[in-house]
Amino acid sequence: MEEFLVSARKYRPLTFDTVVGQKALTTTLKNAIASKKLAHAYLFCGPRGVGKTTCARIFAKAINCLSPTSGGDACGQCESCKAFDEGRSMSIHELDAASNNSVEDIRELIKQVQIPPQVGRYKVFIIDEVHMLSASAFNAFLKTLEEPPSNVIFILATTEKHKILPTILSRCQVFDFARITPRDIIAHLQGVAGREGVETQEEALELIAEKADGGMRDALSIFDQMVSFTGGKLSYESVCNNLNVLGTAYYLRMTDLILEKKTTDCMLLFNEILQKGFDGGNFIGGMASHFRDLLLCKDERTITLLERSEQTRTQLRQQAQRCPVKMLYKAIQLCNECDQSYRTSRNKRLQVEVCLILLSQLQEEGDASAGGLRPSHVIKPIFGQQAPGAQPVQVQATTTPATSPSPTPQPAAQQSPQQTDRKAPKLKTISGFGPSLRLQPEKADKATSLPKSPVPKQMHTPLDTDSLRMAWMEIIQKMPREEVAMAQRMRDMQPQVKNADCICITVNNNQVKQELQSLQHRILPFLQKRLGNDFLSIEIEVADTQVTQQFYTKEGIYKLMTEANPTMKLFVEQFKLELD
Repeated sequence: MEEFLVSARKYRPLTFDTVVGQKALTTTLKNAIASKKLAHAYLFCGPRGVGKTTCARIFAKAINCLSPTSGGDACGQCESCKAFDEGRSMSIHELDAASNNSVEDIRELIKQVQIPPQVGRYKVFIIDEVHMLSASAFNAFLKTLEEPPSNVIFILATTEKHKILPTILSRCQVFDFARITPRDIIAHLQGVAGREGVETQEEALELIAEKADGGMRDALSIFDQMVSFTGGKLSYESVCNNLNVLGTAYYLRMTDLILEKKTTDCMLLFNEILQKGFDGGNFIGGMASHFRDLLLCKDERTITLLERSEQTRTQLRQQAQRCPVKMLYKAIQLCNECDQSYRTSRNKRLQVEVCLILLSQLQEEGDASAGGLRPSHVIKPIFGQQAPGAQPVQVQATTTPATSPSPTPQPAAQQSPQQTDRKAPKLKTISGFGPSLRLQPEKADKATSLPKSPVPKQMHTPLDTDSLRMAWMEIIQKMPREEVAMAQRMRDMQPQVKNADCICITVNNNQVKQELQSLQHRILPFLQKRLGNDFLSIEIEVADTQVTQQFYTKEGIYKLMTEANPTMKLFVEQFKLELD
C-alpha cells in the first residue's frame, strides 16, 4: 500500500514559478540571484501558510546551485541540488526558533557560522518562527547578523513581524508576503483535484478558499478533509455541511424576504440559522458583506472586485437588479451598527431581530438627509393580525359629552347630501391640555371669521413591554458616537411600564439620572411616535443601593468574636492573652 502524503507536502512548490500568489516577491528573488546581488540577511514575514518557508528553501537551493538557469532557478541536477532534495546538504541548515530559542542555541549556531560551506558558495541558515527567540538570544545574535562571514546568508521567517526587535529589522531585507487571493486558491485546488482525479464544483472550492482565509496550506488541508468526507466528489452542499459554513444561499434567501417585506419569514429564517448552530454576530456580519457584494454588482466597473465563482456572480447580479442603491446604503449602515453593538448587548438575539425588522421595513420617504430611505416611523406589526383587544396604532383622542353617544363614522363617499347639510356647527378647540376642549362658537359675522386649521390627530395606544424594549433598543442604536458611554449605560437599563401612559426607568445614581434627564427631550418624542402614545411620560428613579458602614474598635471586634464563639473567651483567659 502506497504511503499517503498530505497535499500540502505532496504539492509543495519546488521552483519559484510554482509558488502561488507571490509573483512580485519571487521575481525580486530570482533577479537578485541572476544579477548576483545577494544580501547577507533576509526577513520573510506574513500570515501562516502563504509560502514563507517554501520560498526560503527554494531561495537557499538556488543560491547554492552549481549551474543555475538564466531565470535564477536551481537546475535540480547538480550535486548541491541533489543533496538538498535528499535532505543531506551540509550547506543549508534549518532552525526552528519555537523550540530552540535560548542563548545556548544561538551560540551553537554562531559556532556553525564559522565553518565554511562544503558544497556550493554559501552556507545558508533558515530560522523559522524567529519571533520566538528570547530577548537575550536576540541580543546574542545581533553582532553575527550584522557582520556575518562573506559566505553566510541568513533567511528569517516569522508570522508576527511586530515582535521582532527594531535592531533586527534594520539589519535585514524585509519581504512582506500577502494573503493568497481566493481566485488563486481555487485555481490551484482545481489543478490538484485534476491530478488526484477528484470531481469538484467551483462553488465548493470557493467555500474552501473562503474558509482558508488566504492560506494555501490551510486550503489544501481542508481539501484533503473534504475528499475523505465525500469520497472524491466535492459538492457545494457536502462542503457546507462538513465545514458548518453559512453559504451564500441563506443570504440570498434573507435578502429576497427583506425585499418582499416579509418580516415574519425573516424571523423564522433567522431562527433556522440559529438552530443550525451559527452565531448571530457572524450572520449579521455576513449580511453586511452580502449587501456590499450587491452594491458592487450595481456597476460593471466594480464587479471585478468580487472574488466569487461565475455562478455566484450571476446570482448576485440578478438580485442586485431588484435592489435600489439607496436601499443598499441604508441596509449596510443598519447591519454595521448592529454588528458594532452586538458584542456588548445582553440580549444578542433581540439585537439581530430588531435589525431584521428595520431592514424589512425600509421604504422610500424622499428624505434627502437619510439618503432617500429610512425605516418607517411606526414599526408595522410583525405578524398578520393584531392580538384580540388590541387597538390601532393611531387613534384620535377627543372628549365628547357624556350624555350623547358617539356617532358611528361613515365613509365620506357614502354620506347623503341631507347628512352633509345637517352637520353640527364647527366648535372652537383649545389644544395643549390633553384631550381637546370644545367650546360653543361665538356669534360673529361669517364674512369676518377666519378659516380654522385642522386639529392634529392624537395617538393614545396602551403601552406594552415588548414594544417598549424594541423602541428602547432602537434609540440606543441611533445614538451618535460621541455618546457611546451613555448608550452603554442605557443598555443596562430595563424600562418598565408603570401604567397605560407612563414608563419608569431605574438608574444607579443621581449623575446617571441627570444625564438621562438631559436626553429626555430627545427620547420622549421618539418613544411617543414609535409607541403611538402622545400622552406618554417618563419617570426616572434612583435605585436604593446605599450601604451603612459601621466601624468597630478592637474591643468591639473581640466582643463580637467571643459572642460568636464562647470557647475563644476561655482560651484568652486561660493563656492570659491581651488585646494588642
